[in-house]
Amino acid sequence: MPPNAMTPEFESPTTERLLELIEGMGGKTVPMLVDLVADRFITGTPKRISREAPVLILRHDKETTTPGGGANAVANVAALDGIPLPLGVVGDDPSGHVLRQLLEQRNISTAGILTRPGYRTPTKTRILGGARHTIKQQIVRFDIEDEITLTDDEWASLLETLRSSIHRPQVAVLSDYGYGAVDPKVLPKLREVLGPECAVVGDSRYRLGDLVGLDGATPNAEEAEALLGRTIEGDGDDLEQAGHQLLTRLAARFLLVTRGSDGMSLFDDAGSAHFQVHGTDQVADVTGAGDTVIGAFALALAAGATPLEATCLANYAGGVVVMKMGTATLTREELRRAVERDTTPLETIRWQSYPSTIK
Repeated sequence: MPPNAMTPEFESPTTERLLELIEGMGGKTVPMLVDLVADRFITGTPKRISREAPVLILRHDKETTTPGGGANAVANVAALDGIPLPLGVVGDDPSGHVLRQLLEQRNISTAGILTRPGYRTPTKTRILGGARHTIKQQIVRFDIEDEITLTDDEWASLLETLRSSIHRPQVAVLSDYGYGAVDPKVLPKLREVLGPECAVVGDSRYRLGDLVGLDGATPNAEEAEALLGRTIEGDGDDLEQAGHQLLTRLAARFLLVTRGSDGMSLFDDAGSAHFQVHGTDQVADVTGAGDTVIGAFALALAAGATPLEATCLANYAGGVVVMKMGTATLTREELRRAVERDTTPLETIRWQSYPSTIK
């Protein structure tokens, strides 16, 4: 990263530069150690209130399953024409079989996905209801959440697949949803296999603080606050202080905090940049938006982007995908259109050098 990449004096990326990076995403390989999840959607049309209990009866319309959790991050890299190598575990169960098939249909290699007999693949089932020609609303969700601890042999198998499949990758992703595929203790071994030039970017639902030594992290605001042990107040000095406290605690080079309708904030040792949400804050569905962000961010880095440029593209990607229903991805063409239609992409960024007025 250029030393002044987070200051106003650094040349801001132009539309042409961002389009160049999008073009460069194609064919870039990204190894991804992830918790593989199946997202299942059951949709129905309301009939009446049940006489058995005060609940709505739905007439079944359809069921769909999509890659979820870390598998959604993998699917997003593939949709942007990158080449993900997912490393993880599924069970020998229907969800595990379907998840493999869904990835293979997207031309994603499953060579690094182990099958553990007796393990139930994490599955999030959402029940949605609504009239035929209206947007379906989520009524209830139930989850299958088995957790596993990988054996030494399983870790050895995953690392050997990585070693034999990819030579000198530029970026790797860790996506930890708490189901066991991402173990902080394996990070040093993973780095050894990846090589010193590979930037490792991680996201963790519950234990980001244990993944010390990542090059970058992409927590949402709630995850950042949980790690800090306090609420982040507003978007002024408290946000600046919180971001740099987290940066120091994680011993990371950069930190990207996604803040929902408040946009994104990128921190490094030099300062910070704060992005307004792209598009509108009247979103259709935020399911899996964080997976889109880390996938687009990592693939942009692999294409040669600075963290600032990668954040800009991830912000566009997140803004596009939240306007889609369910667990969604976007294509490079959709990302191109988003950039082209916003001819002044960085004029709304609020810059802050560090140390600033924070005492």
